[in-house]
Amino acid sequence: MKFVFLHLSSAREDWCDGAVDLYVKKLSHFVDFEIVALKPKKASRSDAAAKVQDETEAILQYLKPEDELVLFDERGKALTSEKFAIEIRRLHDSGKKRIVFLIGGAFGVGEDVKKRARVQFALAPFVMNHLVAQVVALEQIYRSFTIIKNLPYHNA
Repeated sequence: MKFVFLHLSSAREDWCDGAVDLYVKKLSHFVDFEIVALKPKKASRSDAAAKVQDETEAILQYLKPEDELVLFDERGKALTSEKFAIEIRRLHDSGKKRIVFLIGGAFGVGEDVKKRARVQFALAPFVMNHLVAQVVALEQIYRSFTIIKNLPYHNA
């Protein structure tokens, strides 16, 4: 069982790298965890459709047929941390070799990626910076494991 966190950002910031490293280290106590950054072809910001298409192709090329894809999208299903932990347990216990969590690019993801995703979850009802979304998603995945394992982290 491996969890893969897939994103489409070439932008890096020290604060984000530090937070990502922290959560990857924490998550490694619960599951084999990997961060993968895809770098699709550069498209002009003025041509959002071309950018989404390039990113969609890169995502679909990366995915293996047997992968379970979980998409984070502001139009996805909103869950409490406790309900998200139930979903993480279900995914972890699914028997799939790889669970791939995806945060799409600045203009979202193509319909083919949405169709490929088993589930779509919202991190929040608003759009957030890609780097912030990564940290929030990783923290919620970590929080889920602490809920599942009944560890003293989640105080609800």
